[in-house]
Amino acid sequence: MKRRKIMGLAAFGAAGALVLAACGGGGSSSSSTGGGGTSPSFGAAVNSVFNPSSHKGGTIIFDHSSAPDSTDAGNTYYASNLNFTRLYATPLTTYASCPGTCGEQVVPALATSLGVASDGNRTWTYHLKSGVKFEDGTPVTSADVKYAVERTFDRAVLSNGPSYFASLLAGNAASYKGPFKDKTGNLTSVTTPDPSTVVFQLKQPFGDFDFVVAFPQTAPVPPAKDTGANYQNHPISTGPYMFQSYQLNKQYTLVPNPQWNPSWDPQVKQLPSKIIVNLNVNAPDIDNRLLAGDIQVDFPGSGVQAAARARILSSPSLKAQSDDPVNGFMWFYYLNTKVPPLNNVHCRKAVEYAANKTNLQTAYGGPYGGNIASTAMPPTILGYQSFDLYHALSTPGGDIAAAKQELTLCGHPNGFTTNIAYRSDRPREVSSSTALQAALSAVGIKAGLKSSTSATYFGNFAGVPTYVHSHDLGILAGGWGPDWPGGYGWGWALFDSASIVSAGNTNIGELHDPLVDNWFTALEAASSQAQRNTFTNQIDMQVMKDAVMLPAVYSKALLYRPSGLTNVNVNSYYGMYNYGVLGTK
Repeated sequence: MKRRKIMGLAAFGAAGALVLAACGGGGSSSSSTGGGGTSPSFGAAVNSVFNPSSHKGGTIIFDHSSAPDSTDAGNTYYASNLNFTRLYATPLTTYASCPGTCGEQVVPALATSLGVASDGNRTWTYHLKSGVKFEDGTPVTSADVKYAVERTFDRAVLSNGPSYFASLLAGNAASYKGPFKDKTGNLTSVTTPDPSTVVFQLKQPFGDFDFVVAFPQTAPVPPAKDTGANYQNHPISTGPYMFQSYQLNKQYTLVPNPQWNPSWDPQVKQLPSKIIVNLNVNAPDIDNRLLAGDIQVDFPGSGVQAAARARILSSPSLKAQSDDPVNGFMWFYYLNTKVPPLNNVHCRKAVEYAANKTNLQTAYGGPYGGNIASTAMPPTILGYQSFDLYHALSTPGGDIAAAKQELTLCGHPNGFTTNIAYRSDRPREVSSSTALQAALSAVGIKAGLKSSTSATYFGNFAGVPTYVHSHDLGILAGGWGPDWPGGYGWGWALFDSASIVSAGNTNIGELHDPLVDNWFTALEAASSQAQRNTFTNQIDMQVMKDAVMLPAVYSKALLYRPSGLTNVNVNSYYGMYNYGVLGTK
């Protein structure tokens, strides 16, 4: 899933205050609360640190059912990868390494403090910590941060990451092509008045900018070492670990970075002697290896598959070593507004009504996998209000009569033909797409199944509008976690027309609704939490009226923690275990 992936606090000031209150201001505490300790119990790592330890040594093995969209920190958007990049890439800000809602607090990383805002939140200034070095001993400067931001503008080379900088920055950001094409370093809205200061000039007020620079797109990149698309083979580290080797699509191995100093980023730790990530491992095999103790972590962090889930829930000892948090993500289907006949809103509404939500929930793991969803935003978003426009909660088996009425209104009373796109290496996505296909057939909608792997799904397939149009991909599976916890952080990339790009697109429904666009702008300029909540609710309702998203479930993830894994806690922002602090005994 993308947090995009995945990884929505509607406005920085109020949201930050709420989170600070929730965690008592202790962003980096590793003490356990609420029953963490070392005695296994179900849910012990959700709101506390389970098995806390400062022990160094050992190897942690992650298995991945696909491959990351990129190990280049400036070119990734999957939640699990954003979580993992903190081990080798240090952005200006990051998320606090503490369990529960405290983990939603944005805190300094490379910067000495959160940004200093001026000019009505249009100018943001960050000062870098002194002495920070790359893995080769070269000092990090503000020019390296500026360059890291500049390179993300070239979507032909780096197609996967978020596009907030292109949307928010002033000056020549709208026409800037990136340093691979423009060697002058002429992104005028990012300036470096001295080697330790970087200044961002925005074209409009944006109170959440500290959350934007928490993306690893601000992790410094040395221009002389940048190999463009091949930089992912060995990104130059500023974190506790660095790349020892990378066999593309097979495995990569990280070892401790000898240059790293814990004071540079107290939110991450340097405990294991080696970290190995195996790629393209069959998902059920990952579960078996996890339960056998042969590996320590399932990289995607989206929970075990059906067979392992049944095994865990039927065994008290295995269940005691697992957690099932509501993780802030949603599983859903984009309904594309440009692919005929789904360019007619009534055809999209027919899909909304016809879908069997109970079967979709079952495909995503039943009650332990998530709760049936009826809105375009999850309940974890500030200001959330529940509603049920398409009877997902009142008629979860599908409202056939309402679907047929919408088909008549869209001029296809006997149904129509389209395609469902999904990721073939995500078993639950395969199951849900098959279930959706069956439900739609009951009202005459004939949906073909078209698949891709996770590694290419957004960059080359579902995230490329021309491909979507030419292959009649009217319904596209997806998952999302908030880019930061709130209305804008959840929904801008999904629903604002300004987020539509030619590759790596995240507004996959291609929604262009002036009401929604204007409310996102107003959301960031709002002066009170009550106003922000109002705009959040309006956006949520309008998106569902536009029928650009078919919600499936508000996600939960049954996670398993093998014996010997230390410092295990669910980070609320990433929605999975906090990869930056794990150790092993």
